[in-house]
Amino acid sequence: MSTRMTLRGRLALRAAAVAAWASQKAGRGKGSMIGGLIALKIDPSVMVQLGRGRRTVVITGTNGKSTTTRMTAAALATLDEVATQADGANMDAGIVAALSARVDAPLAALEVDELHVPHVCDAVDPAVIVLLNLSRDQLDRVGEINKIERTLREGLARHPDAVVVANCDDVLITSVAFDHENVVWVAAGGGWANDAVSCPRTGEPIVWEGPHWRSTGSDFARPTPQWWLDDDNLHGPDGLVLPLELSLPGKANRGNAAQAVAAAVALGADPRDAVRAASTVREIAGRYSTVQVGAHSVRMLLAKNPAGWQEALSMIDHSVDGLVIAVNGQVPDGEDLSWLWDVRFEHFEGVQVVAAGERGTDLAVRLTYAGVEHTLVHDPLRAIAACPPGRVEVLANYTAFRDLNTAIAKEKSRDV
Repeated sequence: MSTRMTLRGRLALRAAAVAAWASQKAGRGKGSMIGGLIALKIDPSVMVQLGRGRRTVVITGTNGKSTTTRMTAAALATLDEVATQADGANMDAGIVAALSARVDAPLAALEVDELHVPHVCDAVDPAVIVLLNLSRDQLDRVGEINKIERTLREGLARHPDAVVVANCDDVLITSVAFDHENVVWVAAGGGWANDAVSCPRTGEPIVWEGPHWRSTGSDFARPTPQWWLDDDNLHGPDGLVLPLELSLPGKANRGNAAQAVAAAVALGADPRDAVRAASTVREIAGRYSTVQVGAHSVRMLLAKNPAGWQEALSMIDHSVDGLVIAVNGQVPDGEDLSWLWDVRFEHFEGVQVVAAGERGTDLAVRLTYAGVEHTLVHDPLRAIAACPPGRVEVLANYTAFRDLNTAIAKEKSRDV
């Protein structure tokens, strides 16, 4: 640490540690965010200092950042100690907190919000940049997706020596990485293509031919992947074939694992060790976890935008005894919920559905138009209780998911 940090930087980290300790003592959480904020206030260059001397992987995209980061960290841990976020805090303060928690770790796997990628990469000079997918998110915060594509493309141009691990099944991600010097292309899948019907470079239509796509007005087309998946295996360079059995559900998570393994291999990990390590990841900050709530065994799923909701809905087990869908519209969720009309909620015949959350009425209207029979119970905890005893799936957006986890924890503490 002493060779990496200036005197001011060390003072910033000490002040951050005190603030984090005080936050914990006051019962206000782990305190990592307030610690990171204070460190940056005292020394704005603290992220640069913390990034020196590490080989860092930066992971970004609209969906799957936390999962891929956890898998990448697990795969990199087969090489050495890794600094990474435990809670998905993917802006500057959270990144500083993660790096300062393990100042001597020679490796880092950092989840980074799309808007923050250019300046974070300038600060930490990553060895590998993982690009997952791009689709509409919170329009009131993020803006139009083509602007994000251009911003990421410009940011990558400043780091020609980095290895870019990019999803060639995503048109916008391919455009971000297309001109880069050193790209590892991964066919990680792209179930949501509604935001890339035209070429981000020329505006011409994108034509799909099976898994392949091309722009009608240029040579911009799907690159040949070095890594790809079949139903059972991950295929890699030089004829490599590795069985891939994940603890996490869904096709999207298989794609996340493929990119995590490719990133770790780019830093020297053995592919087999990387696959085994990535396969051990079972839950991410409560996502995919199963908890007992009274007479109900509840599996928790999180979704934050149309593409994520569509993927999460595909994971729902139609044999469950109840499905609670909870939607809030707070600032972290995006206050504009018009995206509900872009998600296909149809085809839940035979499943007892309960609409919940602060914006449960908006959701109930959408479910009515989708022809989904449902009831409306705004409190997600009461919505679970309204389901028949047995297995219940809960699909919630960010603050609804967070608040429900807090409510469940309080219920359990009262039971104890």
